[in-house]
Amino acid sequence: MLRAIRDTMGITQEQLAEKLGVSFATINRWENEQNKPQKAAREAIAALALEAGLDVAEDAPPLPAIASPGRRGRRIAGQAPSTKSMEQMLWDAACSIRGEKDAPKFKDYLLPMVFLKRLSDVFDDEIARLAEDYGSRETALAIAAADHTVVRFYMPPEARWAIISGRERFEWRKDEAPRDIGEHLTKAIRAVVKQNPDLDGTINVVDFAAERNGERDINPAKLREVVETFSDPRYRLGLADVEPDFLGRAYEYLLRKFAEGSGQSAGEFFTPTEVGFLMAYLLRPRPGEEVHDYACGSAGLLIKQQIVCRELDPLSKVPLKLFGQELMAESFAVAKMNGIIHDMAVEIARGDTMINPKFKTAQGDIRTFDIVVANPMWNQPFDPERLAADPFDRFRTAGGVTTGKGDWAWLQHTLACMKPNGRAAVVLDTGAVTRGSGSKNEDRERNIRKWFVDRDLIDGVILLPDNLFYNTSAAGIIVVLSKRKPEARKGKIVLVNASKRVKKGKPKNYLPDDAVKGVAALFVVGEAVDGEVAVIDTAQAIEADYNLSPSRWIGQADAAEAAKIPDLLKQLRALSKSIRDGDVRLFKLLEPLAQ
Repeated sequence: MLRAIRDTMGITQEQLAEKLGVSFATINRWENEQNKPQKAAREAIAALALEAGLDVAEDAPPLPAIASPGRRGRRIAGQAPSTKSMEQMLWDAACSIRGEKDAPKFKDYLLPMVFLKRLSDVFDDEIARLAEDYGSRETALAIAAADHTVVRFYMPPEARWAIISGRERFEWRKDEAPRDIGEHLTKAIRAVVKQNPDLDGTINVVDFAAERNGERDINPAKLREVVETFSDPRYRLGLADVEPDFLGRAYEYLLRKFAEGSGQSAGEFFTPTEVGFLMAYLLRPRPGEEVHDYACGSAGLLIKQQIVCRELDPLSKVPLKLFGQELMAESFAVAKMNGIIHDMAVEIARGDTMINPKFKTAQGDIRTFDIVVANPMWNQPFDPERLAADPFDRFRTAGGVTTGKGDWAWLQHTLACMKPNGRAAVVLDTGAVTRGSGSKNEDRERNIRKWFVDRDLIDGVILLPDNLFYNTSAAGIIVVLSKRKPEARKGKIVLVNASKRVKKGKPKNYLPDDAVKGVAALFVVGEAVDGEVAVIDTAQAIEADYNLSPSRWIGQADAAEAAKIPDLLKQLRALSKSIRDGDVRLFKLLEPLAQ
């Protein structure tokens, strides 16, 4: 009943808990039938069910279940899952094991399971298609077993979800049968990777049967709850059930929830959704272009470029070519999974971009791209001696070697990755566009900024609101670079302050969809708007000693008003004195009448 109420009203467990006046954990236990609500709670649930339009009479027929997919996996009209229900399914599964593992760890178990379920459901859809061509499912399975190229990813029998969930039986070889669901999942994932080597390092990153001090890291009973949640026919993840973007957004919801739950550790691989879309609308990718993210984390920025490209040119069948590099093994795995979940071809390489960029030409030079996007670590320290000896000469000839903070080293690397007509958007700390300006001492960051401005490489800077990012409450900026500006923008820098469009949220603030498109439109148009946009030329940047902070320039629009405040106060004091003097005279005139 509780899940039916939530599905009907489109609310989360947290929201349902608030409506019923109980804790989130209590709702979770009720839904998982770990205990039952008392009489008063049952009455409140019944009242809420009536509010949702559900029949709660004792003789009422059971609530209708959403039908399982038919032969081609198609749903009955009107019964496709909503984004909210898909997100809730994923979070319900997460909460099933949340007590076993802390937030940074339980995602390591859950994301591979989501991925495995997606692979299995897609495989079933493809087998159903083959069965229509060849007459039976058995024949289709035999063809797929003999030629794996007829399906996207071949799923060995023990890895198919019907077997994992116990809906169908599998005859294990002697002495190979798993003792429980944890061992089964580990064996299943290893079998998938054996048949699909391209998935190595993607889903086989955890052992579901791992033990520590004689105890399982994660209880098999909890894993079974997750499997049962995923087995609900309403949440099938096949080709005909959910579009890649639909499932991908639900998957990203899960990443965001992990980031909210674990702060900095998860924030390292997750850039807020709206920031990624803003970067895509700023760069306006075109079909067939090559896009690179050298610090790609979960590959979210790359995927959003493709989503926006399709939105801007829906008739084109030519996809973007996406390339990412990531240092951390965990984020590398998530990036590969995320690309496949979205049904997008993303080439991911693993390694330290600053030391060993993996995308190179046949001559050993850094490969260049039409678009570069990135959210590298802010204020990252780099060894100046190592940068000075850079084999690709990215720094010495592009403004010099930075010291201390590495924000401009990342922008210098970005420039090295751009084609002659390339453009880029990079998220950095706000200090990257101000440090060193106005100082009497020589400052290398300011000198690099000068080099970029003097060569007209900076198209603009967007100041983001406070408290958007998961690993900091500080505001960030997006620096937009262009090697070939349109004629109307040459010699100009567009500065945008997006702070006015923020919405307050918990635990993080956010930019709603209309605000994202609105901010992007302000930048693309490139005309001054009071309080939001300033357009400066090179001479003004030089006069400001290369301080490119939007708040410095856009704040000037209010400076004149601020200057008037002392005069207004003076007038107010004079007016108050005049009123007091008038009162004194009036009382003197009235005194004779009072006698």
